[in-house]
Order: sequence, then C-alpha cells, then structure tokens
Amino acid sequence: MKIYKDYSEIKFDKNTVISIGTFDGLHLGHANLLNEVVKRASDNNSRSFVVTFEPHPRVVVSESGKVKLLTCMDVKIPLFEKMGIDNLYVINFTKEFSRLGFDAFVEEYLVKRIGVKHIVLGHDHKFGKDRAGDESKMRLLGEKFDFEITTIPAITKEDKIISSTLIRNLLESGETGEAKKFLGRYYEIPGEVVDGVKRGRLLGFPTANIKPKSDNLLIPANGVYVVKCDVEERTLYGVMNIGLRPTFGDVNSVQLEVHIFDFHEDIYGKDITLNFLKRLRPEKKFESKEELIYQINKDKKDALRFLGSIIN
Repeated sequence: MKIYKDYSEIKFDKNTVISIGTFDGLHLGHANLLNEVVKRASDNNSRSFVVTFEPHPRVVVSESGKVKLLTCMDVKIPLFEKMGIDNLYVINFTKEFSRLGFDAFVEEYLVKRIGVKHIVLGHDHKFGKDRAGDESKMRLLGEKFDFEITTIPAITKEDKIISSTLIRNLLESGETGEAKKFLGRYYEIPGEVVDGVKRGRLLGFPTANIKPKSDNLLIPANGVYVVKCDVEERTLYGVMNIGLRPTFGDVNSVQLEVHIFDFHEDIYGKDITLNFLKRLRPEKKFESKEELIYQINKDKKDALRFLGSIIN
C-alpha cells in the first residue's frame, strides 16, 4: 500500500475508486464499506484509494481537544493494508482546512488532485465545513464532475447497528468482549514502556508501566484485564491493571500497568501493543498489602485459566 501525505506525490488517474472518512476503530462496518471499494476497483481494473485525516477532525475543532478515539494512525495503516486498499492519502487536518466547504474539498482534492471514477460512502457520511456535505449533495457533484456514488447501508450484529459510538460505550463500561464482536478484533492500545514507581516488584509481581502512543486514545474502564502484549515481534501475555491504585492512593491520574507472565527482561523505552482479551474484575481498594497480593495471585490464576481456554 502506498501512503501519501503530500498531494503533489499522487499521480492523477481518473480510474480511481475512493472512500473518505476518519474510520475511527476500523470496525466491521468500516470493513464492509472498504470491501466494496476493493471489489469495485478490482472489477473495473481501477486503483483503490482511501482519503483520511490526521489528526482526527474532532481533536482540532473541539474546544477542549479532548476526544476519546478508538484508533491512532499507527493502528489504522496496517489494517487498511490488510483490507486490500492500494493507496492511502492522509490529509493534515488543520483549523484552516476545517473551514473548507464540501464542494471545494471534492473538486480540489478528489477531482483535480487524485482523479475519481467512483466514490463509496457510508450510510451516515457527512463531510466538509459544518458537515454540510451528504449523499444527495455528493450525487449532484458526481453529475457535475462525472463520477458515480455508492452508499453502503449500516450493518447490524445482534440487532445493534455497528458504530464507533457503540464500541466506545462498551469499552467505557469495561465490556471488551462485547466490543470485540463489533470491532472484529480485540481492542488494542499501542504504547511505550516507561519508568514507574516499581511497587509491583516489591509485591512480587513486577509490572511495566505503559504510556499510550496518543493522549486521545480511549482507555477502557478501570479494572483488571487479561492482555496479549506484542513486544519486538514477540507475543506475550499478562494481566493489566487500569486505574488509580486506590490501595496506595499515590496517584491522581489513571495508570496502565501490566504484569507479563514469565518475563524478566528490561523493556524500558520499548514499543508495546496491548490487546484487551477479557476483563476479570473492577478496580478495588484493599485493606492491606497481603490482601492485595492474595487478589493478584487469584487474578493471575484466572487469567491463565482463560488463556488456556483460547490458546491451542
């Protein structure tokens, strides 16, 4: 897959099938839409193109800039490639760009810079300044600039419309297993191993403290989770605590700490990707260090039992 961040590097070709969006989560609904892009491109000997934005538009236009996202670009890129997309154009989304009207965006970026034969849209797609562009207006532009439009209807699973909002709500409730049904994969957070207070080591359960790659990534509900950890092309497993360490009361912001099973290497400064397999329990304050150690042992046993049921 070719990735473009500068439009001047893109070779104009009218014979192009395009989809546009932020694709937060790249869930099963997005996959269904992108499958249509790939199929139409293959059937018509066209190239497939996804146009997306970085940073996420809501990060730029929201007053606080605090937006909970399901995926950062580091996660999206390999997923786009896995889905068979030929080309990815990542537009730098700025305040100035946010003021661009939908018609100007289509003409300047799609029609003149990339070239477009067919655009595939999601059922609820809105774009351009004030999200004024929609399917009906895009069809009028298609008549003007000679391209076709296909709109993909919403897809449902278990009588629920698959959406980023649905998945976000499930993760904020700690329902990582339910979220997987609609994502089509385990929820993942890419991060870096950073220095911590090393209290886990004193308890007999050394932990790695994780700093997510983006401050805007959604952190699942506080609690203890079974996780798969990808470190330097190795797959490891462990239990992760997300929360405020209430037993010790020594932090005022959410911490991500993972105890990796049977692992004793120094990985400070290394990249790590956490996949949330199962939530074991909510976070809890314990009355003593001994009570906490007992619970950690139980969490570890529960995690290993679960892993034994899904591995092999």
